[in-house]
Amino acid sequence: MTMTFINLPVRDLSTAAEFYRALGFTADQTEPTGDSLALTISDSTRLMLHVRSAFEAYTGVATPDTATSREVIVGLSAQSREQVDELVDRAAVAGGESLGPGMANGPMYMRGFRDLDGHQWSFLHLSS
Repeated sequence: MTMTFINLPVRDLSTAAEFYRALGFTADQTEPTGDSLALTISDSTRLMLHVRSAFEAYTGVATPDTATSREVIVGLSAQSREQVDELVDRAAVAGGESLGPGMANGPMYMRGFRDLDGHQWSFLHLSS
């Protein structure tokens, strides 16, 4: 089985972990120890949060300023249009920034948000 690991720099591990737990992501440990923390999104997808200095040690370059640039947009599937809206609404309540109403494009419905560190995410549902 293929696993996906999404690695992101964050200003504060505890605050970031609390934000992602509000979206339903889970972690084996309740509080971060060290410079990184893994959260489970699904059986095959993990979110790896790293303090900026640890992230920069892995990449060998400075962390981009998310206020002026995007390094990536992370997209995750949802089971329904309602779940897309629910997840983005949860992100906004937890302190993230909703990027507006959902957009439908044929069988795809998508809605985006920015997390506490300015990383852009979208949830999408593809109807069959």
